Amino acid sequence: MGGDHAPRAIVEGAVKAVAPPGTPFTCVLLGDQPRVDALLDDLYPSRERIEVVHTTQVVEMSEAPTSALRNKKNSSLVRGFTLHKDGNVDAFVSAGNTGAVLAGATLLLGRIHGVSRPTIGTEFPNETGVCIVFDAGASVDCKPRHLVEFAMMGSVYVETMHGIPSPKVGLLNVGEEKSKGNEVAIKTYELLEKAPVNFVGNVEGKDVLKGTVEVVVCDGFVGNILLKFAEGVIGLLKKQFHDYAKKSIMHKLWMGLMSGTLKKVLSNLDYQKYGGVPLLGVNGVTIIGHGKSSPLAVRNMILKAHDTVAAHLNTRIEESLRTLIEPT
Repeated sequence: MGGDHAPRAIVEGAVKAVAPPGTPFTCVLLGDQPRVDALLDDLYPSRERIEVVHTTQVVEMSEAPTSALRNKKNSSLVRGFTLHKDGNVDAFVSAGNTGAVLAGATLLLGRIHGVSRPTIGTEFPNETGVCIVFDAGASVDCKPRHLVEFAMMGSVYVETMHGIPSPKVGLLNVGEEKSKGNEVAIKTYELLEKAPVNFVGNVEGKDVLKGTVEVVVCDGFVGNILLKFAEGVIGLLKKQFHDYAKKSIMHKLWMGLMSGTLKKVLSNLDYQKYGGVPLLGVNGVTIIGHGKSSPLAVRNMILKAHDTVAAHLNTRIEESLRTLIEPT
């Protein structure tokens, strides 16, 4: 029931995920059953690999997370995490209130042994392939140890989910020199040099899009600003192309000829392609989607959740964290 276009976009995305023949998983939809049933009757009457669990409450996008968890026990969010904790589902996907999802995953599922702060990673398109920023908004105030944990969890995620052995890790900073940055950045650099990750040093904002490294580490305050700025750039590009086409018939013809190429380029910048972002460090699999998630984005979130479960990502993260050097 969460998200700007719920429940239709969520139901339609789930149908897109399970409808192909041979799909190896079932989707459990939690929400207002009469509304969900009506949508399924229209979109997917066979209901193969779809289950519906009725809930009577909705966590609104503007609600305080802890208050929502405490007062709305029969919401789709709380019931979903409860099903996950009890082992009745293997992953939880939501496009709803991000703060409530973060709080629910941390409080109801608990943290993996060795994790002091869970982290959200978000993928950025770049010149060479994969670049994922950790953290993208889960923890706005971080200590050096937290950033080292993000680096280790992020490395495991990229290696496991993207098949990149020993991914390069960079610490987002205001310069490449070791002495750059604030006290937290300088201390984190020292710890990352000793950590069991492929740390290549400080990176700057431009390196995110250049693909200099596969994992970028920063606190959630900076990471979320970076994410929202990137989303704004995509909107600006689309508007500028549109404004260019309106200037004259010749411009419109040029844009028409280039439309296929432009759509392909912009598709690589579209958040829907990546679906949601993984919340790493909790005892379970949680994928957090954009509030404006379309059916395509929801489908990709669900597929990402399935792939994460199949890869036994949490087991690999826990094994990696056992080697973490305790900071002094």
